[in-house]
Amino acid sequence: MTSSSIIALGLLALVAGCQQPGEGDAARSRSPSLDTLTLRGAGATFPYPLYSKWAAEYQKLYPQRRLDYQSIGSGGGIRQIRERTVDFGASDVAMTDAELAGTPGPILHIPTTLGAVVISYHLDAAPRLKLTPELVAGIFLGEILSWSDPRIAELNRGSPLPDQPITVSYRADGSGTTAVFTEYLTKVSEPWRARVGAGKSVRFPVGLGGKGNEGVAGQIKTTPGAIGYVELAYAKQAGLAYASLRNQAGRFIAPSLESITAAAAGLTGALPADLRASLVDAPGDAAYPLSAFTYVLVYQAQDDAVKGRALADFLWWAVHDGQTFGAALHYAPLPHEVVVSVEARLHSLRAGGQPLLQD
Repeated sequence: MTSSSIIALGLLALVAGCQQPGEGDAARSRSPSLDTLTLRGAGATFPYPLYSKWAAEYQKLYPQRRLDYQSIGSGGGIRQIRERTVDFGASDVAMTDAELAGTPGPILHIPTTLGAVVISYHLDAAPRLKLTPELVAGIFLGEILSWSDPRIAELNRGSPLPDQPITVSYRADGSGTTAVFTEYLTKVSEPWRARVGAGKSVRFPVGLGGKGNEGVAGQIKTTPGAIGYVELAYAKQAGLAYASLRNQAGRFIAPSLESITAAAAGLTGALPADLRASLVDAPGDAAYPLSAFTYVLVYQAQDDAVKGRALADFLWWAVHDGQTFGAALHYAPLPHEVVVSVEARLHSLRAGGQPLLQD
């Protein structure tokens, strides 16, 4: 599916949530819009494969409701929720204090899953390579230009590395995946921090831009010698190779459900109240250093009680039953501590001063 794809998703039938027993058809006649209720969201491409699966599974349960989700990148998701042109936004990076200060009301960050950004490449017959932070920074700064560079060869003895130019691929759109990747490089590389820095959109010194995770994955797949950063599910779907990275503990770790979960383990007892947390370059022997939460962004005070209740009910399902669908798509489930915190945030959703979730 392309980044402009729209998810058709059945949302929770509001009869149980909005009606008292015995209201039946009378309630429907008072609210004819119930049969056509649509929630609109936009944002991150990072979780799109999982959100698509949720769409299909949830629609099997509740076919009466629809959710239109446009996979346009985290920058677009933040922009649209700030402008209130969507019912919810989605981002792989938490909004900044400055972004939150400019909104018409408090916005809640709801973590929905854990994923990994991977360094993918297109080399014939090459096994999984090992890369250090210094090598990754050197490649994306344009200082390491060939796959036969002695610094890569020394670390990967026994791997067939061609004397072939390196072509860098990066995200051209405002992207949470870019924010995660550049936050990592800013933490581990002084030259990168001084020359480029971190953000959803930065000026890459070299390379070609692609739109969305799928755009970068497509460039890597069709360009021999290419290297870029994409979410793990996209690399898997495209059949791309990806590197093991040296983590903070000095171990080379491949992205996996176990290593993503290990990165989140470092948050135990230290999760911020607003749930805006970074897993980049997390401590721990088994932690994969490019792990990340992805978020749904919602206004705490909802203008429309019916839509607000539908959104709250779906998010409750997503962080509970929905977690069981992540592993097959290479997303790790939310830790129990995070789910408990999310439950409290969802219970704080209001419309007209009234809670949207029933105890």
